[in-house]
Amino acid sequence: MKKYLLSEICNEIGIVFEGEDRTIDGLHTLSEATATQLSFFNSSKYKHQLPETQAAAVLIEEQYADLLPSGTVALITAEPYLKLALASKLFAHTIKTASEAPTMGTNCDVSPQAAFGTGVVLGDNVTIMAGCYVGDNVTIGSGTLLHPNVTLYHHTQIGQNCIIHSGTVIGSDGYGFAHTRMGEHVKIYQNGNAVIEDDVEIGANCTIDRAVFGTTIIRKGTKMDNLIQVAHNCDVGAHSLFASQVGLSGSTTLGRNVIMGGQSGTAGHLSIGDFATIAAKGGVTKSLDGGKTYAGFPAIDHKLWLRLQGKIASLVKKKG
Repeated sequence: MKKYLLSEICNEIGIVFEGEDRTIDGLHTLSEATATQLSFFNSSKYKHQLPETQAAAVLIEEQYADLLPSGTVALITAEPYLKLALASKLFAHTIKTASEAPTMGTNCDVSPQAAFGTGVVLGDNVTIMAGCYVGDNVTIGSGTLLHPNVTLYHHTQIGQNCIIHSGTVIGSDGYGFAHTRMGEHVKIYQNGNAVIEDDVEIGANCTIDRAVFGTTIIRKGTKMDNLIQVAHNCDVGAHSLFASQVGLSGSTTLGRNVIMGGQSGTAGHLSIGDFATIAAKGGVTKSLDGGKTYAGFPAIDHKLWLRLQGKIASLVKKKG
């Protein structure tokens, strides 16, 4: 784990440091940060979280600094999100080519054409086929099968009895950038991980991004078709079903047994309730209740969508 003095971080990202120095070992959101982590505030949507944060320090505009608790250091900046991006690089995993044999349980079948980083741990009866790459500190549960050319980035966790098909990438960077006033794009290093729980099957050529901080998670029993994109910090509920070309934007939360039809997708930072169904090509733009079927763009109740299609068809006939 990388650690820095708060004064060192400020020096690196161009902020004047004042106050009590302390050791920082990571970054997190206002609500999740601990007393050894740095956080940030750049949206009034989260203003209510400021007095309750446990963060050691917060990147924040001066006008909001008084809302922080007395134990939290305010790091004053006009660009907190940009400074977060600069700080994220300090805590990024060091990418290296070092390799070592994994720690394996019994009866594993691992192709000699598979490659490993360091600190990899395999359970019993794990099968890894040719062309797979398993990165640093990855764990794979017993009975799991990786088909050829699967890539697991560092710190990914795969549960027991999973099946992951060819070409799938788990733990790749989420799509996150801060923007300068001149319109340049600065990478926010994705320092979280991706977790796949037990009994999950993931089709070919899927991508599941690691979290910015925290975890992207696919919960127990979920089954995914080919060509699916799950963005950073998504939480996919247990026993969900995704048809091909589903796409989830960042921080989407799904309840259990959600069904998503082919080419359906979501905007980010929303939730879909348990046992909801999104019809093919449905576009979810706001949070939806569970137990219902939705269709269209923006996605609405399926029965209402059918009536609207009937009305449109009748208008066309009248004009003809």
